[in-house]
Amino acid sequence: MAKKVKAIVTLQINAGKANPAPPIGPALAQHGINLMAFCKEYNARTSTRIGEIVPAEITIFSDGSFKFILKSPPTAFLIRRAAGLDRGSSEPNRNKVGHLTRQQVREIAEVKMQDLNAIDIEGAMLQIEGTARSMGVTVD
Repeated sequence: MAKKVKAIVTLQINAGKANPAPPIGPALAQHGINLMAFCKEYNARTSTRIGEIVPAEITIFSDGSFKFILKSPPTAFLIRRAAGLDRGSSEPNRNKVGHLTRQQVREIAEVKMQDLNAIDIEGAMLQIEGTARSMGVTVD
């Protein structure tokens, strides 16, 4: 018989650096799962992606067990890394802070394709360009 789903929690955590301190602890402890087991498994599965933010979609079952799926890093993180920025522009319509090429946008779209609702790579590229525009990054 299938287990009953109690909750689904999505967290954005630095790869290999999960610990039971806030924000992870309070978000998961209220559902009654073993925090150390989650942290150890997450750190083991993301040990090859150190330095990235890796979102995890955690499905918590009524018996206290859990499973989680790793997603691709946030689009803004990938754009900042490709453009070599610390942060986006505070006024993206006035101050442009970076520049991306169409090839860099295509590479980001290929990484994000599994998590986007785009039909093809061209649609995914348009979504990435929109995010870049809202961060003050130009695309040529």
